[in-house]
Amino acid sequence: MKRMSLLLLLVLSPIFAVAAPQGWAPLLEPAQLSDLLAGEHEIRVLHLTGNYDEGHIPGAVSAPYAQFRGPQENAGQLPALSELTRIVQELGIDANTPLVLVHGGSGAVDMGAATRVYWTMKSLGVDTLAILNGGFAAWQAAELPVTTDTVAVSATDFQPQWNGAYQTTTAQMETLVAEGDAQIVDARPQPYFAGEQASAARAGTLPGATNLSFTAMFDGNRMKTGDELSAMLDSAIARDAPLTVTFCNTGHLGSIDWFAISELGGYDNTRLYAESITEWAMDPERPMVNEPADN
Repeated sequence: MKRMSLLLLLVLSPIFAVAAPQGWAPLLEPAQLSDLLAGEHEIRVLHLTGNYDEGHIPGAVSAPYAQFRGPQENAGQLPALSELTRIVQELGIDANTPLVLVHGGSGAVDMGAATRVYWTMKSLGVDTLAILNGGFAAWQAAELPVTTDTVAVSATDFQPQWNGAYQTTTAQMETLVAEGDAQIVDARPQPYFAGEQASAARAGTLPGATNLSFTAMFDGNRMKTGDELSAMLDSAIARDAPLTVTFCNTGHLGSIDWFAISELGGYDNTRLYAESITEWAMDPERPMVNEPADN
């Protein structure tokens, strides 16, 4: 009964969407975003990483990634809903705002800033979301307009309600690990999965986890798309799993896998364990595998 109740809680979560501008997609190339910005819809662009003052997409608002993260000792931890509410209101966002997230584009790791904020915004009820593939560096490489003008926006009175349809908590993960019902995906590079490297209190990975490094999602600094991404996901992820949970060290790289599997791959009921190994490893009673003593 406990197992069935948890799976029902995780699966039966209503998801509602609003109409997106024509040409919208979860992952946009620079030319696609340029065309959308030239259209009639008012689109909010958030500049998450890199030096905003040195240049950004015209109309983009500075939204430093750090404000969406937890404390240093547990960076994957979610800020309080009251704090997230303040942030989205000050950024001029409400549930119907078409929102494009732009990372600096310094590399594949940097993409995690955009995917983690995408996951956060979707959980807050913002439905029309996209990420610029390759980030601001790709925009610059396409020789599209850049400005140093600071953009100010009017605050909204948006009152988001957290939707747990995309999240697995530590308590839920404890049950899933014990019961073995979920497809658990470690997004870290293989040495972390194997317990050869660590940035948490303990090395190793979650029992039952498979390894799909976030690096497999990329060609250079750009995320794979289309048939190439589909073939890679289909070879690594079971589409008929009742639940898929991604994780990493702090929910940054895990959000890249979540985005690829859920938003691009269209796999149902894919979740992110936001606090990931950093929080899991804080309790020595929580089981791990591939710990150095086991090797």
